[in-house]
Amino acid sequence: MRKIDLIVLHCSATRTDRCYTEYDLITDHLRRGGSGAGYHYYIRKDGSIKSLRPVDKSGAHARGYNAHSIGVCYEGGLDTNGHSCDTRTTF
Repeated sequence: MRKIDLIVLHCSATRTDRCYTEYDLITDHLRRGGSGAGYHYYIRKDGSIKSLRPVDKSGAHARGYNAHSIGVCYEGGLDTNGHSCDTRTTF
């Protein structure tokens, strides 16, 4: 098992009024040349957690930190006009 000492939180940079599924995320990462999703976990707006990459495999989400981190991405990060916005929920 690799040593993990960091959790890196990302947003999908998608509008709050639009759905961006884990399949959309994986497809976008594949289109950019990745071998799959770069994040280990994806949190949907409804609070469901999708496991995308085994924790024992390094991520592809934070250059220089992937070897010892877990990548978590949440759906959203933009308001309905496309401006940066904290769209995280409390649950």
